[in-house]
Amino acid sequence: MNSEVILKTFHQMLTVQRYAPNTIRVYQDYARLFLNAMQKYKQLNEIPVVAIEAFINEKVEKDRISSSYQKGLVGAIKKIYELLLKEKIQLDYLYPKRSFSHLPKFFSKEEVKLLLESTDNIKHKAIFMTIYSCGLRLNELLSLTIIDIRSSDKIIRINQSKGNKDRIVPLPDKLLDTLRDYYLVYKPKNYLFEGEKGNRYSERSVQLVLKKALKKAKIRTEGSVHTLRHSYATHLIQSGIDVRIVQELLGHENIKTTMIYTHITDIDKKRTPSPLDFL
Repeated sequence: MNSEVILKTFHQMLTVQRYAPNTIRVYQDYARLFLNAMQKYKQLNEIPVVAIEAFINEKVEKDRISSSYQKGLVGAIKKIYELLLKEKIQLDYLYPKRSFSHLPKFFSKEEVKLLLESTDNIKHKAIFMTIYSCGLRLNELLSLTIIDIRSSDKIIRINQSKGNKDRIVPLPDKLLDTLRDYYLVYKPKNYLFEGEKGNRYSERSVQLVLKKALKKAKIRTEGSVHTLRHSYATHLIQSGIDVRIVQELLGHENIKTTMIYTHITDIDKKRTPSPLDFL
């Protein structure tokens, strides 16, 4: 089975269906993982359902993939069969049925301030500041181009983010000043944050840079680049910004997704006395 041919065709069909570039990238990663595990079969249509079941089961039990990763993997396999074989394969029973409710981790305002103050590299500082001050997803940050920064209008344009939607976020003065300092040093040509060869800066590089920066700043709160986005939303709601405005700024399609931050910042809960106080 020629995995590369299948992946190329899969990519083309997802592109024709106007999936967002990042969605295509994620689907490709899932598809490559699946196809590599099925190399003993000569054709895609020869793979038995029991082999797919065994593959997912191994990922859950041996590799201990997360619930969201499991959903993505099963969804990608279904999409491969749908687009390449025109077959609606029934794999819904392989989706995780048990729901989990996790509150998003976030950095305190003091930790964000410490992170920025202890980051000497102007490029790294600009990256952290852009994510935090605009609430961007990592892919949205790395997809930003020079022309997306509208300094005269004090806005940043986010193009074709999750769900193929464009949106606009405010450009704070502090961030604009930092981006100008960064630009004078690095002089990017196309992408706002570029790699060594002028291509798009890698996601892994940003994650590693943040990990080192958190260690240097002696911040003990565990977090990733996405934690900065969670911090943005949490701090806005803590400041009294309406949740529907935060929803729009984050690019959430459903208000329920944004409402999770109100569990963290619910002032009434914080004021509720403990029974211990009555003893």
